[in-house]
Amino acid sequence: MILRRRVWLIAIAGLATAFAAGAGAANFHGFSSTDFNGEMLPASALRAMTADAMAKTKPHNGHTYVFGFANLERDIPFGVRVEQGIRANAEAAGIHLVVADNRLDGPTALANAQSFVRRNVDFAIEFQTDVNFGPTIMRQFDDAKIPVIAIDIPMPGATFFGANNPRSGFMGGSYLGEAAIAKLGAAKVASGYLVVGDLPQSGAIPAMRTGGEVAGFTAVVPGMPPSHVIKIDTKNTMQYSFQQMSNVLSRIPPSVPILITAINDQATLGMLRAVYEAHRQGDAIAVGMGADEAPQLAKEKQFVASVGYFPERYGNYLIPMALMELAGHRLPPAVLVHHVMVTQGNVCHFYPKVPCGGAAGFTYHFPEKAFVAYLASLRRDPTLAGYEKLIPTQ
Repeated sequence: MILRRRVWLIAIAGLATAFAAGAGAANFHGFSSTDFNGEMLPASALRAMTADAMAKTKPHNGHTYVFGFANLERDIPFGVRVEQGIRANAEAAGIHLVVADNRLDGPTALANAQSFVRRNVDFAIEFQTDVNFGPTIMRQFDDAKIPVIAIDIPMPGATFFGANNPRSGFMGGSYLGEAAIAKLGAAKVASGYLVVGDLPQSGAIPAMRTGGEVAGFTAVVPGMPPSHVIKIDTKNTMQYSFQQMSNVLSRIPPSVPILITAINDQATLGMLRAVYEAHRQGDAIAVGMGADEAPQLAKEKQFVASVGYFPERYGNYLIPMALMELAGHRLPPAVLVHHVMVTQGNVCHFYPKVPCGGAAGFTYHFPEKAFVAYLASLRRDPTLAGYEKLIPTQ
C-alpha cells in the first residue's frame, strides 16, 4: 500500500497546470492554481477560504454561500466522480450545493442555468456538452453577475478547468500506436484502420483531444493511408458509439487490425462492444480517455490503456478556485489537468480496489518532437481563432 501511494503521488504531483504568466499564482490557504498536488485540503483550510471569500463577497442570502453545479450527466462514472468530489469539498467548506443534471443536452443545460439564476446562487460550476449553448448560458450568468467555472467545454467569460486536450489525445493515440506495433508489427498496423470516437457537438476544444489522438497515432504509425482513419460521432454515450461502430465495421476487411480510441472511456467501450458483437475482437486494440472505467480496463484484454484524468479530484480544485475568485484573487483563464497513462499493468496503483494485470510488454515513449509540431499546427488553425488562451504551451 505504501508503494502504491508513492506511485500515485508521483503521478499526481502537479495535477493541474495554469497558464497566463503570473495569473493565479497566489497561495490561498494552501491552494494555488499553478502548483497544487491535487489532495483535498483540510476542512479547516476550506473553511478559512470561505471566511476570506465572505469578507470580500457577501453571500446573496446574507449568511451561507450557495453554489450551483450542473453536471454533464449524473449517471456516468466520470460525472459521478466529479460530483462526489465537489460535494465533499463544498460540505467541508460550509457551502450549500445545488446540483442539476445537464443530461448531455444543450436546452436542458440552459434551463438548469436559468434555474440557478432564479435561485440566486453565488457561484456556478458548469459541465455541459453543447458548445452552441455556451454563449446563451453565459448571458444568463453574466446578467445576474454570477461567476462561472466551465469544466472541459469552454464558455465565453468563464474560467476553464479540465483536460489538456492536445496532450491527453496525443498520449492516447501514440500509446495505441506503440501498443499495436508491439503486438502486431509495424507493417500490419500500417495496413489497419484507426477508428476515433469524436464529439462534434462540443466544439473546437474537445476536438483538440480527438485530433491529438489521430496526430499521436500517425506520429508512431506514419504509413497508414488517410482513408484508413475513420471518425464517428459518439454523442458521448456508450449506446450511440456502439451503433456507429457497428455501421463502420462493414467497411473494414476481415483480419485487418482495428485500432480504437475515443473522446472518453464510455465511447471506447461502446465501440469495443460492437467489435465483440461482430466477433472481431481478435483484430482489435483500444485505448480510452479518462480511466474512469478502471474495472473494465483491468479485465478486458483488448482495452489496453486509458489516459488518466482523475475526475474524483476535480472538486479539490473547483471549490478552492471558486472561493479564491470570490475572495478577490484573479484566476488564470485556464487550469489544465496533468495526465498519465493508466494501463492494465499499473491501474491498481491509481485505483487500489482494481487488480493490476500483466505488463504491457513494451516501454512507452511519448513522441515529444511530434507533439511540439502538433501544438504549432493548432496555433495556426483558423477554427481555433479566439481560443488561443486554451491552447497549452506543453
